[in-house]
Amino acid sequence: MASLSRRVFMAGAAVCGLFLSNAQAQESVKIGLVLPMTGPFASTGRQVEAGIKAYQALHGNTVAGKKVEVVLRDDAGTADQTRRIAQELVVKDGASLLMGFGLTPLALSVAPVLNQAKVPAIITSATTSVITQKSEFFTRTSMAGPQSAVPVATWAAKNGLKRVVTLVTDYGPGIDIEKGFTDQFKKDGGEILEAVRVPLQNPDFAPFLQRVRDIKPDAVFVFVPSGVGSIFMKQFVERGLRDAGIKLIATGDVTDDDLLNGMGDAALGVITGHFYSANHDSPENKAFVAEVRKANNNMRPNFMSVGGYDAMALAYAALEKTKGDTDGTKLIEAMKGMSWISPRGPITIDAKTRDIVQDIYMREVKSVGGELYNVEFATFPKVRDPNTP
Repeated sequence: MASLSRRVFMAGAAVCGLFLSNAQAQESVKIGLVLPMTGPFASTGRQVEAGIKAYQALHGNTVAGKKVEVVLRDDAGTADQTRRIAQELVVKDGASLLMGFGLTPLALSVAPVLNQAKVPAIITSATTSVITQKSEFFTRTSMAGPQSAVPVATWAAKNGLKRVVTLVTDYGPGIDIEKGFTDQFKKDGGEILEAVRVPLQNPDFAPFLQRVRDIKPDAVFVFVPSGVGSIFMKQFVERGLRDAGIKLIATGDVTDDDLLNGMGDAALGVITGHFYSANHDSPENKAFVAEVRKANNNMRPNFMSVGGYDAMALAYAALEKTKGDTDGTKLIEAMKGMSWISPRGPITIDAKTRDIVQDIYMREVKSVGGELYNVEFATFPKVRDPNTP
């Protein structure tokens, strides 16, 4: 059966070549967008799609003389569906490039498809460090999780927080982020009192927060997936950690721009490190935020949205460089070393790792014009993933 499946896919790859040739002949380029548009991670899909549409609204739908067509498919956050959809996009729809992938397992599932068909994929959301090492056709415009954790550790150690408990969700990104923070914090002279890991499917943080309160650290460093940040924040206050004087420091997933206003006063004063804030002060970001709000019923863009926006920026820049040639090897080579000014600030695709290098901002949640925002107050420039060579 495995041999049969392999022959079927090889035949499909040949068909893919035919479709790519047809796409070139028709002076168009198809980009396959694979996102969780339904299910528990639908907010990720909604934000990434909004960012991609914003890019085309601001920059047009043609590049290097070719029309760019985005073909969206919903994988509902399931790895088996992700891989099947990616293969169909390449073989049946003639996609020259893929992007999206809301979670690490979803991104990893398509590596064999990329390697076989030699089609590039731009990761807009998934953050586990190892992903880009699984295929030479992967690149990333989201982040590697430890990028945000390392600056938080340095800031904490320099600002009198010497004894810290880490609390992370127990899956790939959480483990990466825990390691990134812990290694840097110890290097900077801090002490980790305990490492707490919360099951991915557990929405109740109360017993874990009680453990943290009992230990009485200076601060708790937290990573949870963005969709449950509001639940965590509510329980952090309810369990009395704030009243006990325990500082909350975190990655930006916890104070997700998309959900921040709904957290209320519980979020005020929380310190996070991240690569994007809707409050970032630049002309590029103001145009981006205005376009997303205009086209999406006043929705505030978050870091997922800017990951989608920059995936399109990278795709357009690569197609410009290849003069519209959609050969997968040429496209991925063109992406290596690319630099541009994003709504988040300056970013580069590392020529060796194909991963993103970007500024990480320290932010504090404040009320601005009657709304809550992550207000940047310090910048760590050109941060790389510490987990990659």
